[in-house]
Amino acid sequence: MQKPDWLRVKAPQRERIGAVADMLVDLNLNTVCQEASCPNIGECFAGGTATFLIMGPGCTRACPYCDIDFDKSVRTLDPTEPERLGEAVARLGLKHVVITSVNRDDLDDGGASQFVACIQQVKKRSPLTTIELLIPDFCGNWEALATVMNAAPHVLNHNIETVPRLYRKARPQGLYERSLELLQQVRDNWPRAYTKSGLMVGLGEDDAEVIEVLQDLRAHQVDIVTIGQYLSPGPKHLPVDRFVTPGQFEHYRQHGEKELGFLQVVSTPLTRSSYHAGEVQRLMQAHPR
Repeated sequence: MQKPDWLRVKAPQRERIGAVADMLVDLNLNTVCQEASCPNIGECFAGGTATFLIMGPGCTRACPYCDIDFDKSVRTLDPTEPERLGEAVARLGLKHVVITSVNRDDLDDGGASQFVACIQQVKKRSPLTTIELLIPDFCGNWEALATVMNAAPHVLNHNIETVPRLYRKARPQGLYERSLELLQQVRDNWPRAYTKSGLMVGLGEDDAEVIEVLQDLRAHQVDIVTIGQYLSPGPKHLPVDRFVTPGQFEHYRQHGEKELGFLQVVSTPLTRSSYHAGEVQRLMQAHPR
């Protein structure tokens, strides 16, 4: 399918993204911006921001929509990674940082301890920086979730990704109900944290199913939702089923904010989970906890 005009972005210029890219090489850090082929990499890198990808770059799951490499081998965690990440946040002077990871189902705690170590290093080096985590489902290990949440991230993001009907095709190792339960666990047990989730459209769902997912997320007291167009990374990945128009994305946003009561719905064709994530600070000020 040919991309419509609203999905076309200019290729990032080397001089605009070079400083961030060079720093990432210097500190031997991965970003989801690069590993997942994000279309917003030029804008974000030029603005001095990045979403850090820890415990990677290989993932123990092989979701057919994702461009991150599959690696099921047993790998030890790098104990120096949290310190290097803390250094990167300090060098960039970030007011808000997003830390995510590949799935690490080979680890007993799914990598929860590494998330905690990264939080501690950011708080040590940049105590005024707000911290957003984008976590996997930890295979339903709620002790691992508690380990992460007790380190007090400001925002906990876990993506629902798609509608329940498409889970077997798009997210075969995930469970829709388990993801909803994770988000509810956070709200029930760590009420000061802001919860966030996101989904892609264009995988084969219809608009009514998207609205049903939004209703489910709000019923589980999620605060913030991101909705973006799925773009197939290549011929070995799931194809795009449809290109959702900007007008329909705006309908999702208005329905989510005005009818369902989310604090924020970020819904545009190029929206990704951490796109303009720093805006969450405004929400935290307007809705303090």
